Amino acid sequence: MPGTPSAPLTPSTSLPVLELPGTVWIASDLHLCEELPATREAFLAFLDVAASDADSLLLVGDVFDAWVGDDVIDAAPAWLAEIVAGLRTAAARLPVYLGPGNRDFLMGDHLAQATGTHRLQEPSVVHSAAGRFLLCHGDGLCTDDVAYQQFRAMVRNPAWQAQFLSRSLPERQAIARDLRAKSVAEKSRKAADIMDVNPDAVAQALRDAGVTRLVHGHTHRPDRHVFLLDEQRAERWVLPDWDLDDADAPRGGWLVADRDGFAFNDIGLDD
Repeated sequence: MPGTPSAPLTPSTSLPVLELPGTVWIASDLHLCEELPATREAFLAFLDVAASDADSLLLVGDVFDAWVGDDVIDAAPAWLAEIVAGLRTAAARLPVYLGPGNRDFLMGDHLAQATGTHRLQEPSVVHSAAGRFLLCHGDGLCTDDVAYQQFRAMVRNPAWQAQFLSRSLPERQAIARDLRAKSVAEKSRKAADIMDVNPDAVAQALRDAGVTRLVHGHTHRPDRHVFLLDEQRAERWVLPDWDLDDADAPRGGWLVADRDGFAFNDIGLDD
């Protein structure tokens, strides 16, 4: 029901908590890059509208198609400089949070300072006018994909990240291109269901957080799932990915959380 708080569960894990009153907008999987100009244009327009209509904005991972270290902004190409400026302008008008995804988990303090944004810890529990909910990118819940989870554990290790970031920028960019090509090839060989979230992992994450609602991205399967969690009604809201450059299936949107509850908003493809 709109505005109904999540059921009172007892969290078993201490997670970061965000207190966000008013209207909260949530988006993920924008995959901003040089090759997607229409998507970048739509995102910049989205930032401008968010600054007028929302009280806070959460960008929950894969904001960028790849991120090899914050030093890329020190000599940013034109497209990236435009995105950094757009984020900085929006962040001067409302709180903007950037969370890590599977492609941009190396976003750090330098980017946050340059854009005036806040780093979003993942996962986090959000206290909003729509009630309490768990927020994460979602890739950590895809536990059936064992090979990916092993890779994820490796690249999220601080020692691996320090070693990677010690390389030159061209080296890191070449490694990122190679890893991306391998990922695309591996996905073509994987069954679709193992790349979705695991129901048991979702249930445990909600129990750990002490809430009955989850918001995540990553899977590119936008939907609202209603299910039972320990005999209580639970919800899982999956954020859409963005690709306004796809002539056959342009897409994009975000979730609004306010006193009326949760609702999806489309980017306005018919305008």
